[in-house]
Amino acid sequence: MQAKKHIVVLTGAGISAESGLKTFRDSDGLWMGYNIEDVATPRAFRKDPQLVLDFYNMRRRDVAEARPNAAHLGLARLEQDFEVTIVTQNIDDLHERAGSTKVVHLHGEIFKMRSIADEHTIYEIRGYQAGDTDDQGVQLRPHIVWFEEAVPMIGEAARIMTSADIFILVGTSLQVYPAAGLMDYVHPDVPKYIIDRKIPPVRNAENLILIEKPATEGVEELLKLLMG
Repeated sequence: MQAKKHIVVLTGAGISAESGLKTFRDSDGLWMGYNIEDVATPRAFRKDPQLVLDFYNMRRRDVAEARPNAAHLGLARLEQDFEVTIVTQNIDDLHERAGSTKVVHLHGEIFKMRSIADEHTIYEIRGYQAGDTDDQGVQLRPHIVWFEEAVPMIGEAARIMTSADIFILVGTSLQVYPAAGLMDYVHPDVPKYIIDRKIPPVRNAENLILIEKPATEGVEELLKLLMG
């Protein structure tokens, strides 16, 4: 039996926008009305931890109320015919709820918090109003990669890119580094499907198939091309 081809998908905020979740940085430079520097940096957490915790409690509520859209569901369907790994810049769990079984979160997960004393001590947080300390009284913080922090999963994500037989980019502007550089690790001979309502600038890439549509429409077209 021939092994299934490995599809690697890199997704960004554009795929979740159609589920009603705001993109990380809107045209006014704000995220849900907040300056990013006030809610998404280590400095912000040291300065006003309650503001940051309250902000992510709101984000957690928004994600819990959102539903996977046709793009999430379509990518999950690819697993019928392919081995699929999704690397996402998103902190929501919409890929998992759509049925995707191998999802790597580059920037953390909204439904998790971790101890400030040990980054490997991680707790599932499903309620809207997460407590800010663990049962030992140690301060918890969102399990999110903030600006000014390293991206621990970037090395693993780069390795995954090198294993792609087919590469798909959905809903990302390729402006946030280091994630924007991941496509450079995909082999030049690999077909690369780029789906976005506005195709981002792609540097030095070969074998591009451009689908300039919103994620839901673009993934529908992708499925016809790959699955018939």
